Amino acid sequence: MRRAAWRYLWTAPDIRRKILFTLGILILYRLVSHVPVPGVNRELISSLMAQGSAGSTLVGLIDLISGGTLLNFSVLAMGVYPYITAQIILQLLLPIIPSLQRRMEEDPREGRKWMERWTYYLAVPMAALTAIGQINIFSTIAGGQVIEGFGFFGEGVNVLGSVAIIFSMTAGTMFGIWLGELISEYGIRNQGLSLIIFAGIISRIPGNFIDLLAGTSAGWISMIFIAVIMVLTIFVIVYVQQGRRNVPVMYPGRRMGNRMSMPVKGTLPLMVNMSGMIPLIFAQAILQLPSIVATFFQNSQTAWVVGLSQGIQGFFNPQGGWYWLLYFLMVVAFSFFYTDVLFAQQNYGENLKRVGAQIPGVSRGAPTQKYLTSVLRRITLPGALFLGGIAVLPFVVTALFPFLTAGGSQASLFLVSSSGLLIVVGTVRETFFNIDAELKLHGYEESLLVR
Repeated sequence: MRRAAWRYLWTAPDIRRKILFTLGILILYRLVSHVPVPGVNRELISSLMAQGSAGSTLVGLIDLISGGTLLNFSVLAMGVYPYITAQIILQLLLPIIPSLQRRMEEDPREGRKWMERWTYYLAVPMAALTAIGQINIFSTIAGGQVIEGFGFFGEGVNVLGSVAIIFSMTAGTMFGIWLGELISEYGIRNQGLSLIIFAGIISRIPGNFIDLLAGTSAGWISMIFIAVIMVLTIFVIVYVQQGRRNVPVMYPGRRMGNRMSMPVKGTLPLMVNMSGMIPLIFAQAILQLPSIVATFFQNSQTAWVVGLSQGIQGFFNPQGGWYWLLYFLMVVAFSFFYTDVLFAQQNYGENLKRVGAQIPGVSRGAPTQKYLTSVLRRITLPGALFLGGIAVLPFVVTALFPFLTAGGSQASLFLVSSSGLLIVVGTVRETFFNIDAELKLHGYEESLLVR
């Protein structure tokens, strides 16, 4: 039966076209990701990644989100990260600005269109600012110019060349977003941006395995050990991501002529992990900010400023235990915060009241929203602890099994086996559900019953 299902993917022209279109766009994206920005000092970027410092960890995170394009410093070096940032900013602004919240509540469909339109508008300046900040910060961390002559003030700068580089990197980001939208519209629906990031992460796995084999004294043992950890991590991720709390809801009966049908009992599923990958991105970015700012003062002529800069960089060094403890706590805190923001926007209390539905024993409207929020916060606790555990998995594993870092390996594979796997597994699940829905629309269940 399973083999018949996969064969049907190719015998149904519509499904086959969508899958082939998606694969073609992903191949195109990977090809364009190797188009370099003019004048990049690749040796400087390679030496930065070999430092193992707080800055190199931030570079690794951005490289993960960009789909592995940052180390090439291509026109797609920022990936779709500015769009994701713009989306998060607008989501956080909704509960703060009453007029935006009213717009979403009065007409949710038009509100979503407004959000999508302004996310695109905001992504353009975010991409330009990210390009400038990315080049300057990398130059500061690495101790040299990533792109010679980049800047707008001072001697030796190439203003016209700098503007061209910013335009090319911004255009690259918008091109990546456009490719993602093409996948969502003509390929596998609603999975465009996720699949682009997914393809970048997957493309790095073979290289990470090679680095692991070459960098440790017990390469094959380490590789098998890491593979086991990856399988267990995938199992836990799937188990937690599938977690739901089904809240009972009574829906009103329908009028059928002169008679009313009986009320219908249903459920409202609340996810254990509603925030997804966002808390890890928030926590990582905030924890790296003090170290990045401190690097600007490490060449100061004042002794105490240099000492303070070195102390801050040492405290927020990813190789230290305090860093990982703070990382764990911040991921847990951001999980609760972002889940509350998302759930408040959905406003289940008013939506259920509008259709006449009610949770047994709970009044409609605001009391329902308050009750659901309290339930969601309770079930968010295991989800938040799960995300925190995923975040600190590299530190825990390397602390318990130090042979994995023997021979100078930086265990780069852990970036995929923990945080990256969260994206990979989530994307695979959603893609599978979308394809399964397409099969059902094409009558696959009917053919399965016949067999």
